[in-house]
Amino acid sequence: MKQVTQHNKTGELRVEQVPIPALKPGYVLVKTRFSLISAGTERASINQRKASLLQRAKSQPELVRMVLDQVKQYGLINTYRRVQTKLEATAPIGYSVSGTVIATGGNDSSIKPGDRVACAGAGYANHAEYVVVPTHLCAKIPKGVGLDDAAYTTLGSIALQGIRQVDPTLGEVIVVIGLGLLGQLTIQMLKANGCFVIGIDVDDATVKLARQSGADVAVRRDTGEAKNVIRAATKGSGADAVIITAATPSNDPVAYAGELCREKGRVVLVGDVGLELPRSPYYLKELDFRLSRSLGPGRYDPEYEERGKDYPVAYVRWSENRNMQEFLRLLATRQVNPQSLTTHRFALDDAKAAYALITGVKSKKREHFIGVLLDYGEGESESLEELPRSVRVTARQGDKGSIVSRVGFIGAGNFAQGFLIPHIERSRSTQLVSVCTGNGLNATNVARTFGFENATSDPSEIIGNESINTVFIATRHNLHASLTIDALRAGKKVFVEKPLALTAGELKEIQKAYESASANGKDPLLMVGFNRRFAPQVQHAKRFFENAVGPYVMQYRVSAGFVPRTHWTRDPVEGGGRVLGEVCHFIDLMQYITSSQPAKVFAEALSAASGGTADDDSVVITVKFLDGSVGTITYLANGDGSLPKERLEISSTGRTAVIDNFQRLSLHQNGKKREFKLSSVDKGHREEVRAFLAAIGEGKASPIPFQSLVATTRTTFKIIESLQVGVPVSL
Repeated sequence: MKQVTQHNKTGELRVEQVPIPALKPGYVLVKTRFSLISAGTERASINQRKASLLQRAKSQPELVRMVLDQVKQYGLINTYRRVQTKLEATAPIGYSVSGTVIATGGNDSSIKPGDRVACAGAGYANHAEYVVVPTHLCAKIPKGVGLDDAAYTTLGSIALQGIRQVDPTLGEVIVVIGLGLLGQLTIQMLKANGCFVIGIDVDDATVKLARQSGADVAVRRDTGEAKNVIRAATKGSGADAVIITAATPSNDPVAYAGELCREKGRVVLVGDVGLELPRSPYYLKELDFRLSRSLGPGRYDPEYEERGKDYPVAYVRWSENRNMQEFLRLLATRQVNPQSLTTHRFALDDAKAAYALITGVKSKKREHFIGVLLDYGEGESESLEELPRSVRVTARQGDKGSIVSRVGFIGAGNFAQGFLIPHIERSRSTQLVSVCTGNGLNATNVARTFGFENATSDPSEIIGNESINTVFIATRHNLHASLTIDALRAGKKVFVEKPLALTAGELKEIQKAYESASANGKDPLLMVGFNRRFAPQVQHAKRFFENAVGPYVMQYRVSAGFVPRTHWTRDPVEGGGRVLGEVCHFIDLMQYITSSQPAKVFAEALSAASGGTADDDSVVITVKFLDGSVGTITYLANGDGSLPKERLEISSTGRTAVIDNFQRLSLHQNGKKREFKLSSVDKGHREEVRAFLAAIGEGKASPIPFQSLVATTRTTFKIIESLQVGVPVSL
């Protein structure tokens, strides 16, 4: 499919071919008919990406701090590579579309294939021929409403939420500062609400259009007329409320709004302006200043948007989806008329011309515009099965030597791009064949950056590809087990990121698939991304204890840091929680140190303090091993963020090794201490990938025995059980 993208480094706009996005449960696949360019927001995004790196650093100091933190943790070279990967990628653009549903990813009966819908949300409702959107960001279009008008729904809902924040009553005098697209829609809806509306802008054309949109009065900011008009309309008391829909770095709209309001009036900020409240007017008039967040309650809440958990109407009358529905109703009743605002229409292939218009590129005299639509054409109706899911991105790679592994990679987020794919790419015995992510643009970016031949959004295109013999899986946790099972049954060599499985049932099915492959002579090779055992300092410590005969005592402190409950890793379905998702690392490392398997576990979480909420993310775990060794894992989510993440102390047979964050190592024996330090943190990702690929090339077994993988995974299940029952649990 075609999608409008923008290069992160240069700001260049493109219309490129990418795979259609993957349909997920709770989402709908929509064939786009129109998309609306939000001139203010998208122009700002374009200008930001066109700015130099120094200019970006000045405007976004928080990103600079993030990069510096990455340098401290991973070193300058690794951080530079990761930043360059980001800069060379292209990003989606757009967030308001209309079209027809092709397929649904769940049992939601309210939306069906064939329905006409309006869709919202950056990252979802992009300028693309096909979009996959959560159902709560999708609203059915009433009969009689054209798809071109419905493409305004996102912007209309943003304007509507701003009005709801004002809470206007019949006959109130409301001022709208900024008469671009948001301002014009705001005026139309305020008039439908029975308000006396005054529009203010710096541009003659938008002032004139505001009068056509229904404003009782519309004036230029620089004429001084506004205050006189407001005095006349309010008998000298001032405006009841001001809505700011302007876009400017200046603080003038906020200061001016304070001057225009009556005592105890309201000011609502919808647009993007300077935000320094002048004390005098706001304090002396005791003004109520409010911010309006996008489409309304639910925006940016993953529980609502991604997982489909609605807010009860009795407590949240106007969620973002209900705002979308109401705007569409206003279109159906002709109380809002986007037709009067549409100044330009462009075909998708002419998207660059559309953006040249809104940015003023190649134009000596700026052409007036308000509503700019991209038209995708009628096209033929297609079913989900007919849509192509792969695109060729790079030419077939030349022979790098004796190719042993032809790799398909499923799931290529930030972690995979930073810590796995670069090491695969450098292997001379490896051919990068295809990469798959649910987001087709992301798959295309990864393929282009690392040299994969194909990009796809469908895992079956990789698992079913007979030319691929090696599959890497780095998706979200809930997909690991099913993809691993499919890949094993297809006879692939499999590397899957941790965790291997989220349930005992999934683990059992993996065991069956592995044993079946062995029985059928497929010589299965399965490895899980337990990278820490391959870290240089761990290898050094292992050699230090190679003559140890007694059991071990291990103390592992992990300063994991706080993760909000809404994050996908803590979702019981998608992520499985932090014990299953991360503590498995530490269990595996202890198994490696002891060369033994866990026999019993006991775990306790932090209790609630004086009526507070228990922190089930901070746990202390004791593991007893078959050889008599004992390990404790103190997993902290409530500690200070500046603490290095991991520290492991290992003692046995009169010796102690201390590994500090996989960078420092101190060895203690016979009263003497030796210290070793790496230039940066090295958790073993490179050696892990090398070991896996070497095992394939040499026809050897997995670097981590299959039974060890099973034991680690089963141990994490028993930790959860111990947390639930409050007593030790045997394996």
